[in-house]
Amino acid sequence: MIIDLDKCVGCHACAIACKAEWEVPATKGRNWVKRLGPSNTPHGLASTYYPGLCNHCDEPACVGLCPVDPVEMTFKDAKTGKTQTMEVLATWKDPFDGTVQIDKERCVGCGACADACPYTARYINDEGDEPKADKCTFCVERRDQGLDPACVQTCLAGARIFGDLNDPQSEVAKYVKNGAAKLESANVKIGPNVRYYGNKRDMSLLTSTSIPQNMPEANRRRAVMARMMMPAMKQIKNIGLLGLAGALVVKGLEEKKE
Repeated sequence: MIIDLDKCVGCHACAIACKAEWEVPATKGRNWVKRLGPSNTPHGLASTYYPGLCNHCDEPACVGLCPVDPVEMTFKDAKTGKTQTMEVLATWKDPFDGTVQIDKERCVGCGACADACPYTARYINDEGDEPKADKCTFCVERRDQGLDPACVQTCLAGARIFGDLNDPQSEVAKYVKNGAAKLESANVKIGPNVRYYGNKRDMSLLTSTSIPQNMPEANRRRAVMARMMMPAMKQIKNIGLLGLAGALVVKGLEEKKE
């Protein structure tokens, strides 16, 4: 996905469309729009917005920390029909379209994946019967029907552009060729697949305020504790009390720092 800061007007239609499409709690967000500035930059006074969402990274920090037992899953390339079978946790990276997805049925809501994300793009939805991790999926269900993600379809200014980077004729590929940039720092290089494009002033403000400088430190403790709880969680699930157990696990793992 490309986000063109020169076009974004900060209307929040993308964030509202996402909440409506996926019933996101009012206090949470699969995506967001933050106001930046006015602030001085080396290129002059800047005022812009930071529309953010899950970056569906090349090397997602969230995936490997999931504590659930792996299961075998077969993936299919929609274009070629080629298949690939591999073991996945409750969250995984699709080997063909590159998106990072979550299996809500298998997620135990421990929060390890949310802690791991340097972009804070995941959250724990605790409004249902069981706490579950949630985030942007690039609207995989809509894309399966040939539709654009809800935020892209709703963007009034056409500031969100979605497509196949491997297709050199696609609009996203042209943006990348023209300099669309990833939000990466020296210590956070995990290959985000959301890129930003804009004038020098706005891009300077965005990159100086919104690029994560370090990977989170506390996530492994939460993952280890969640793995220790898994046998008890499975036993409790068998007697129909998983929701209570999940809530207790989340409550017991609230600390973000050691």
